[in-house]
Amino acid sequence: MTDVDNKNIEGTGEEQSSPVPLLGALSEQEFSRAADTPFKKGMRCRCPRCGDGTLYNGLLDVRGRCETCGFDLTQCDAGDGAQVFVILILGALSVVLGFYLFGVLDLPRWLAMGILMVTTVAAALWMLRVFKAIFIALQFHHDAGEGRLVKDDD
Repeated sequence: MTDVDNKNIEGTGEEQSSPVPLLGALSEQEFSRAADTPFKKGMRCRCPRCGDGTLYNGLLDVRGRCETCGFDLTQCDAGDGAQVFVILILGALSVVLGFYLFGVLDLPRWLAMGILMVTTVAAALWMLRVFKAIFIALQFHHDAGEGRLVKDDD
């Protein structure tokens, strides 16, 4: 047996089968999940299944279907998770930038406020696109879905 297929368990001399299947043995969906990380697909705002089709129709409107592989994107729901992270991260960064503009650079108030508002809005729009796409890609990667109640057959 090859070292790729099996690993020697330390001290026992026994061989253990590899817990990760080789890429040739994966289904199409599993291969898509293994080929690219959800974070890479999310950062590029691409389809979570194929990684090629664009995820958005406009700024933050998720497409109905992937233009490349036909994957149904209507079931994807990022919820409010992306917004929470953007608010917390961008809030902290804006405060630091504000202190720097007012305190260190000693810019006039109107100029510092203008710079702060423009950079905050631009960063918020970019971060919302990326974080929402990452959440959708993570949902697909982990097969996450809505919770369902299971009926007991008694």
